Amino acid sequence: MSDTNEVASDEQPELRGFKKWFMRQFWRAQQSQTIISLFFWATTLSLLIFARIEHRWDANAKWYGIPYSYITMLSLFIGVGVFVLMIGWFYDNVFALWKEHQNVMIERNPFATYQLTPRDSMIIGQLAQIMALLSPGDDKVKTQSDWFVDWVASTTKSEVFRRMIVELDRILPEEVPEFTFYPDGAVETARSMADVDTEKKS
Repeated sequence: MSDTNEVASDEQPELRGFKKWFMRQFWRAQQSQTIISLFFWATTLSLLIFARIEHRWDANAKWYGIPYSYITMLSLFIGVGVFVLMIGWFYDNVFALWKEHQNVMIERNPFATYQLTPRDSMIIGQLAQIMALLSPGDDKVKTQSDWFVDWVASTTKSEVFRRMIVELDRILPEEVPEFTFYPDGAVETARSMADVDTEKKS
């Protein structure tokens, strides 16, 4: 097993370094694309509108030494930017559509409704066992505890669970044990299934 602080990966350090560098550049491009899109959008609209109104004044006319054409172009550019910001303000403060957007994202995310992440399944599984231990002989608590255990057991067949087992095996000094709140042999089955998946990909 690798040390706990060691990065878990079979890839060469140079390849990992390149991937990290590439994704950092990709992240920077994503962060800047909104500003860049706004700049190009404002420029394009300014040019389109300017082409339709430039005949309304003398091309040589100036205002304090600055040609009217430059002033008009700059005004159009700023106007488009302010218009976009106004739409954003209304979107945020008046219509508050982002709240409904978040609600829809949660509703459509299975891991926020009925699916469990591996970490959640481990937490709920332990809580279910604690419930049963703290209330021995209580049929209602036992029914709830059994239901939680069944829910947790359903996650052990997922690819996400197999990935968790493999990654924890790599980064921790000891392999993942067979937890009592999972079905018997669930961890070993996930480990062997992960090996099969790896062989298929190779």
